[in-house]
Amino acid sequence: MALSFCGNDLNNSYSVEKGVLNNGCFVDALNLVPHVFLLFITFPILFIGWGSQSSKVQIHHNTWLHFPGHNLRWILTFTLLFVHVCEIAEGIVSNTWMQSNHLHLFLPAFMGFIAATTSVVYYHNIETANFPKLLLALFIYWVLAFITKIIKLWKFAEEGLGVEHLRFCITAVLVVLYGLLMAVEVNVIRVRKYVFFANPQRVKPPEDLQDLGVRFLQPFVNLLSKATYWWMNPLIIGAHKRPIELKKIGKLPIAMRALTNYLRLKDAYEEQRQNTEDLDKAPSIWRSMYRAFGRPILLSSTFRYMADLLGFAGPLCISGIVEHMDNKTEVVTMNKTEDLPFGVYFMSSTQLLQNTYVLAVLLFLALILQRTFLQASYYVTIETGINLRGALLAMIYNKILRLSTSNMSMGEMTLGQINNLVAIETNQLMWFLFLCPNLWAMPVQIIMGVILLYYLLGFSALIGALVIVLLAPIQYLIATKLADTQKSSLDYSTDRLKKTTEILKGIKLLKLYAWENIFCDSVLETRSKELTCLRTFAFYTSMSIFMNAAIPIAAVLATFVTHAYISQSRLSPAEAFASLALFHILVTPLFLLSTVVRFAVKALISVQKLGEFLQSEEIGDDSWRNGDMPVSLESCKKHPGARNRKQPLRYQMDNYEQPLRRQLRPTETEDVAVKVNNGYFTWGSNLSTLSDINIRIPTGQLTMIVGQVGCGKSSLLLAMLGEMQTLSGKVYWSNKNRYSVAYAAQKSWLLNATVEDNITFGSPFSKQRYKAVIDACSLQPDIDLLPFGDQTEIGERGINLSGGQRQRICVARALYQNTNIVFLDDPFSALDIHLSDHLMQEGILKFLQDDKRTVVLVTHKLQYLIHADWIIAMKDGSVLREGTLKDIQTHDVELYEHWKTLMNRQDQELEKDTEIESQTTLERKTLRRAFYSREAKNQIDDEDEEEEEEEDEDDNMSTTTSRRSKIPWRVCWRYLSSGGFFLVFLLVTSKLAKHSVMVAIDYWLADWTSSASNDPISSFISDATATNDTTRAAQNAEDQSYLLVFIILCGAGIVLCLITSLTVEFLGLSAATNLHHNLLNKIIHAPLRFFDVTPLGQILNRFSADTNIIDQHIPPTLESLTRSTLLCLSAIGIIAFVTPVFLIALFPLAVAFYFIQKYFRVASKDLQDLDDSTQLPLLCHFSETAEGLTTIRAFRHEARFKQRMLELTDTNNTAYLFLSAANRWLEVRTDYLGAVIVLTAAVAAIWMPFSRLQSGLVGLGLTYALTVTNYLNWVVRNLADLEVQMAAVKKVNSFLSTESENYEGSIDVSQVPEDWPQHGEIKIQDLCVRYDPMLKPVLKHVNAFINPGQKVGICGRTGSGKSSLSLAFFNMVDVFEGKIIIDGIDICKLPLQTLRSRLSIILQDPVLFSGSIRFNLDPERTCTDDRLWEALEIAQLKNMVKALPGGLDAVITEGGENFSVGQRQLFCLARAFVRKSSILIMDEATASIDMATENILQKVVMTAFADRTVVTIAHLVASILEAEQVLVFSSGILVECDSAANLLAQEDSLFSILVRTHK
Repeated sequence: MALSFCGNDLNNSYSVEKGVLNNGCFVDALNLVPHVFLLFITFPILFIGWGSQSSKVQIHHNTWLHFPGHNLRWILTFTLLFVHVCEIAEGIVSNTWMQSNHLHLFLPAFMGFIAATTSVVYYHNIETANFPKLLLALFIYWVLAFITKIIKLWKFAEEGLGVEHLRFCITAVLVVLYGLLMAVEVNVIRVRKYVFFANPQRVKPPEDLQDLGVRFLQPFVNLLSKATYWWMNPLIIGAHKRPIELKKIGKLPIAMRALTNYLRLKDAYEEQRQNTEDLDKAPSIWRSMYRAFGRPILLSSTFRYMADLLGFAGPLCISGIVEHMDNKTEVVTMNKTEDLPFGVYFMSSTQLLQNTYVLAVLLFLALILQRTFLQASYYVTIETGINLRGALLAMIYNKILRLSTSNMSMGEMTLGQINNLVAIETNQLMWFLFLCPNLWAMPVQIIMGVILLYYLLGFSALIGALVIVLLAPIQYLIATKLADTQKSSLDYSTDRLKKTTEILKGIKLLKLYAWENIFCDSVLETRSKELTCLRTFAFYTSMSIFMNAAIPIAAVLATFVTHAYISQSRLSPAEAFASLALFHILVTPLFLLSTVVRFAVKALISVQKLGEFLQSEEIGDDSWRNGDMPVSLESCKKHPGARNRKQPLRYQMDNYEQPLRRQLRPTETEDVAVKVNNGYFTWGSNLSTLSDINIRIPTGQLTMIVGQVGCGKSSLLLAMLGEMQTLSGKVYWSNKNRYSVAYAAQKSWLLNATVEDNITFGSPFSKQRYKAVIDACSLQPDIDLLPFGDQTEIGERGINLSGGQRQRICVARALYQNTNIVFLDDPFSALDIHLSDHLMQEGILKFLQDDKRTVVLVTHKLQYLIHADWIIAMKDGSVLREGTLKDIQTHDVELYEHWKTLMNRQDQELEKDTEIESQTTLERKTLRRAFYSREAKNQIDDEDEEEEEEEDEDDNMSTTTSRRSKIPWRVCWRYLSSGGFFLVFLLVTSKLAKHSVMVAIDYWLADWTSSASNDPISSFISDATATNDTTRAAQNAEDQSYLLVFIILCGAGIVLCLITSLTVEFLGLSAATNLHHNLLNKIIHAPLRFFDVTPLGQILNRFSADTNIIDQHIPPTLESLTRSTLLCLSAIGIIAFVTPVFLIALFPLAVAFYFIQKYFRVASKDLQDLDDSTQLPLLCHFSETAEGLTTIRAFRHEARFKQRMLELTDTNNTAYLFLSAANRWLEVRTDYLGAVIVLTAAVAAIWMPFSRLQSGLVGLGLTYALTVTNYLNWVVRNLADLEVQMAAVKKVNSFLSTESENYEGSIDVSQVPEDWPQHGEIKIQDLCVRYDPMLKPVLKHVNAFINPGQKVGICGRTGSGKSSLSLAFFNMVDVFEGKIIIDGIDICKLPLQTLRSRLSIILQDPVLFSGSIRFNLDPERTCTDDRLWEALEIAQLKNMVKALPGGLDAVITEGGENFSVGQRQLFCLARAFVRKSSILIMDEATASIDMATENILQKVVMTAFADRTVVTIAHLVASILEAEQVLVFSSGILVECDSAANLLAQEDSLFSILVRTHK
């Protein structure tokens, strides 16, 4: 056929006799004019471009949308493109009915398509360059196109064509679209006034885009980039070259910041509060959430509905394609064309939809649109969820800052509850929002699906749908069971973690007493309970997976079997495969429904908890601190908080809710800083804790508050600070003071920050002042020990400091602040005498008094009373005396005498504290031990732990990239192999079998349905009134055989589904069991050195976070990954089998897929890490705020902490937003790939020569192609998840390579006498000891001999190797030369268990475990009660224990917190006595106890241990002056060895020097 524009089958194609416009071909040619005009004008402009000087506003990214009607224009243009595609299709199909080619039927439409595409590209370029004058060209184009289309429509109407003709409809739609686009253009002119107006409008970009820190561009890019996340490309592809860091993801746009959203939510919340008459009724959080965030949720739901409805286009198109392939008849051309309007053929829309190519393109477009809408819906809900979470966090934080202290101390609001609100409840609500649109989208989807099924299959479809609906409640049941099981397993795992933590904290003691196995068993016992829960969890999870896989098979089985029995006609392939695809669509919402319902229930509970929290009591307003009014409990409910709306948002947080400063009252004189009149204060219950308080604190002087423990000294400080509830009375602050108070609480409180930040606490840094404060608190030696000096992180997540060090940092913080008043609450409690004196002299008397600051000091140290300018003595919650020391001496002699005796006692203590090593030195020692040689360990660690991180800048790019995108196959294999080979084998075979059977079911269905339609004779006979019954019977028999095989296959499929789901879960469980068991064993039996160099937190992480991932997260990910991968592979296999041509197209698709997944996995991992690492500081900030409430409020730092919280929340939200945007980026791309696969499969099937290709197989291929779109992105996401989760396995594995101690020994246990050591004789021969083969020796060639029953003292300066010797007795260190012989046996040859169980030791730090007293004294349960009571009596604890409820079974809390340090040390003594060993070693056991306890200890050692060998390692030389033999060490060498008396006689001996220097 020759090509000609108007066609040459008519003689009058080009004649215009009836008038120019009456020639249809001329009208079409006229329609070409605007398109050609646009292309001619725009191409030069686009290609030549124009200099950037035209852009008036410099802006760093080209994403600024500043033309009005932007989104509308994009939507209209996309619609226009779609209509043009329809027009082209209609033209081409109509052309096939003509005798010769009529190009004018589709060429103008094709040019229109190109012009529309050009228009949007042109517009985008003009917009980013901000050069609106050039939009004039577009305006002219829309006008011309509008006019030409109107002419065409008018001519059609004249000819009498109407709505039943497709071309008429298309032209009418185009007229409307061009009209609308013209209106949009006019609007731009109206608003921007860029032409026809004298002064064009100046525009500024939004504030977000002027701020170069904002990198999250989703709200600012154009519609196409929004839909495809194109703006993410640089970030995701760049992740390959270097990891994504926090700097790279920048800040959040203002609209998404926590502050903005907090204000929105708070306004909605407060508005309700004002509108309700009933004041007691709490505002509804749901309503506030809806007011603040309802609109985006509605938008998202709209997107969701559109996506769901478009989803049904898939099955319908498949049905159409398969059906029309059956009826492929040759097209009959029209012979008579003269009598047609305009001489061309006009078709109806149904005719167009019968063309298979058209259907294939429609299917493709529907898929693309559906997926775009779906991802848009997901994105909007996730963004809203994140905004909501930010708002809730800010709301909770504000509330925490105003919580009344009594709530916290009376336990009404525990830290745990607050942490749960922050970590769990806000996330539950966020997740609920994510799933929210499903709640109303699903019912619609289900109803539509059932209607369509009914339309395809009739009654039997309802049976299938019924199966799905009936099985859905079981899904819900399983889901609730899962949640319950998870809860109880969580309880057990918390318990297990508690026990593990205790073991790790007391590991030294456990090893010295050879108790590690007992404690290990107790952990394993809890673990086995946890595993029972996990087993149930695994079972329910596998049931849930099984139901998901089996429900569609069961539904299909029920439907087709019913259909075979009920229906007269056979199923056609078109119906069969359309209904198969529909069943696949239906299963998803039903499965999700159970999840959504569960989350909805959780969200209800969360909101209830939040509501209760927001209604809990608050601290009073601040005005009353100035004595304006007595505060009643009601006033706690009033919220301060007026805000200035005019200010930009970022400054508001600083100054809002700061109480007003009151003017000075004339009665207040300047010499009183604080005054309390008739004060009655309470901690919540109406019983007053403090009563009848009348005191004054003189300005610029040192006031001391003294009294017995528990008489209300600390409460008095807090009452003045307004933390207590006032029953009556007033607290007056002189004008300038209340806003400058520094406060050091009794319980030290540190921030998770550097030492320097903890001390400066937000004040400007002044070097001189900082140094003076550090010296006053003697912190310099401690700082020198820290790895990074004062830049070392301390606090919860940082380095653990001792009590004294923490307390001194808190005091330093109070001193450093430049405030008028300083409140110090018992700052000496954890300090030894030297430090206390130094702090008193340098810090309080010198540093603070020089500044003329008012100091209020609570203390027990009465010897400092002489320095006080003013004394307040308290007793039982009221003031006993107030005045100077002189006043008290004259007026209350009795009290003064009482103080005097106490002072004398304290002075004796001072005498006694002639310390060789004070407690501080010990603290420093512990600190030093923790660090010295982290280096050595780190070198070893770095090699295996941080393989990924050896990315030097000069490292050539390719290796880095390949390393970051490699999948850790080795770790995966380790994980699987720890699950057991049989299970792995079962998993692989059952998975393959299951997927083969699934394919077989569908293939069989294709074969069965095609056999009917491809058997013309049989169908002809069955259509005629069956003359021949035998054929009918033959067909029935054939049907029966087909049906039977179908039922058997489906049954096999269901069984295999069950087997695979169980196998995966139980494989995971078995791997988790083995990994945890091995990890615990390895760690408990590791040498002590391992614990010195490995931070406790790191070990605990392996047992908490990593074990949790291995227990619960890896199995489902693994299952999902294998399932989606096999589904995709089987689908591609089937398509290739049906249409081999597809393999050609598969190659480029596979390459595209490979790169998408490669880039995504690396970026996703980085973003996941960022999300995790930014979440921790946020949670920590909440918990540390709750812990340090009184301090923060006393300092008046609320605003600063709020600001910090907002920054942390925003940082975390940015990471999370980027992560979810990256997931959308991936899903959009894989979905589009899937759509391309469907298109190629469809086109290949249609285009293949129709050599009896079974239409059933085409249906099969297309149905499978449709499933690929769903599963492609799951493959990649699961891969990425698995990669992140496998890191946990890798970390656990790195610990499994730890060397264990050698427990065996070379002597058999049977050769050691039962009662060894009988005498307690110790020979030390040429002993050399080191901590690690890589380190220097700590003891060098020591020789000594200790007689049985001798009392031996060991002393020396810090680091001289004293403690190392005590460890050597227990073979805890590396004895590499020489030996220790106890009662004739070389201890290095003994099995460790035997050696350590036969000696006793009392450590310097008393360690108690949670459990009963009995358990602490005798975990092995070998002793009688009498023996235990005897031990307690010796340790002077008998009476105290008897008084406790339960006696020996009384509970000891974690770490022995319910006993004082002295009592704990006595328990340790009793413990050593219970083990009747003839050798006792005391390692600085009296370091941390008071004098009275120490006396008891000394007495016991002399009497109860009279016949045993006692080796005392002394920190006070005074404590070993009676020793029969003294060993003096100096840097690892034994320098002196003789009795104490003899050594003292030698003037120049090291021993006498030590004694003299410390007297």
